[in-house]
This record gives sequence, structure tokens and C-alpha cells, in this order.
Amino acid sequence: MAENQNKAGQGRIQKWAEGVKAEFQKIIWPDGTTTSKQTVSTIVISAILALLIVVFDMVIQYGVDFLVSL
Repeated sequence: MAENQNKAGQGRIQKWAEGVKAEFQKIIWPDGTTTSKQTVSTIVISAILALLIVVFDMVIQYGVDFLVSL
């Protein structure tokens, strides 16, 4: 009985591995120019958001300092 369960487990693992292989064959990788454009846009947006956070932080800090000095 243990041998039957072991064989059934191996068959299940083999089916799973075949499924994974089939799914990996469906992947379409972007070309170099698309990857470069997406990388540049990610860096630019991150820099803009960082600057916005810095500006908001400075404004809030100025407001808190003003309120504390009253």
C-alpha cells in the first residue's frame, strides 16, 4: 500500500512540474527598449515623489516650528 501511495505522489509531482514548465513557456519577456523605458520612468517618478515628500516635510516642519514658537 505504501508503494502505491509513493507512486501516486510521484505522479502528482510530475504533473505539477509539467504544469509549471507549460506556464513558463507562456511567459513573454519584454525587449530591451521596453525594459529601459520602464526603468527610466520608474526612476523619474520615484525622484519626483521623493522631492514632493521633502517639500511636504519642510512645509509641515515649518508649520510645527511656527506653532511651537507661539
